Amino acid sequence: MLRHLVAAMLAIGALDAPAPAASSAAPALTLRQAVGQHMIFAYDGLQPPPALRRRIARGEAAGVILFTRNVRSAGQARSAMHSLQAISRPRGLRAPLIVMVDQEGGPVRRIPGAPARAAADVTSAEQARADGRAAARTLRGAGANMDLAPVADVGRPGAALQRERRTYGRSSTDVARRAGAFARGLREGGVRSTAKHFPGFGAAAINTDNAAQRIDTSLGTLRTVDAAPFERLIEGGVDAVMVSTAVYPALDERPAAFSRPWVEGELRERMGFRGVSITDDLGTPAVAAFGSNRRRAVLAVEAGIDLPLFSSTYSAGAQAAEGLLVAARDGRLDHAALRAAARRVLALRARIPR
Repeated sequence: MLRHLVAAMLAIGALDAPAPAASSAAPALTLRQAVGQHMIFAYDGLQPPPALRRRIARGEAAGVILFTRNVRSAGQARSAMHSLQAISRPRGLRAPLIVMVDQEGGPVRRIPGAPARAAADVTSAEQARADGRAAARTLRGAGANMDLAPVADVGRPGAALQRERRTYGRSSTDVARRAGAFARGLREGGVRSTAKHFPGFGAAAINTDNAAQRIDTSLGTLRTVDAAPFERLIEGGVDAVMVSTAVYPALDERPAAFSRPWVEGELRERMGFRGVSITDDLGTPAVAAFGSNRRRAVLAVEAGIDLPLFSSTYSAGAQAAEGLLVAARDGRLDHAALRAAARRVLALRARIPR
């Protein structure tokens, strides 16, 4: 029933005028609203800016992402998020907004609180599941409903994520079990999960937040070692997969987040993922050579990404949204693909507990 309702909502007109509704109960989305379902917005300070509130009221945002700069306390964040969720929105777009946070545990926690244990200190699936439950309690207490975790990367000696203590181990089996258990703990606590960073970032020498990275691992190893935990998480029903901005020349010379062979070929066709795909931050040095925020957003969506992420400022996300709108209007972005992506995002929003 929900699938048919959402599909009916997403008949997109040629420009901004709504297409004829499939029924009186299921109004169509405008093109701006459909593009908006591709956008998660960051912002500065403790209160969301008026421009973001107006965008949400028009139904032109899928959600927001919180960082430490947005959080003075869990109570303050919860109040701010409650005010966003309470904004009146057009019919068909009233499902909860996605409120995502990086809450891996250990050194990567945007909300004060659990889990204190870093992934590298986890020694069993039971511990990982407990950490997932703890992360869910922390996020729900701050008004967040989606964790950009677990990290499903298989660590390598001396690699960036290994140094940062963010991987569950060097064995794909251990990583799959522990990352899967963390995701189960999140789900039990009412929080959606995100496996990252596909197709695997465990061999990178430097974090893509700091520099462009090229990972010269063979396609066979990427598939059998690095992607194996992602396959297990997909089988377990993970809600979203974050795609890396590193380059994996075994399949494509473009960053994975801009690569149709990786996003559509490997993630969707070979591995059967039907959930929401999201990029790692597109505002970092890893993709600086690929043009403006507008251009990077288009490249990601052309590759098959559902949510191109811009984590620096609200204006960066607004520029990206405008780039997608222009590309959709002039035919560079396929409207059927936009509708399919919007369906996936709306279906995710519909699964978020109120």
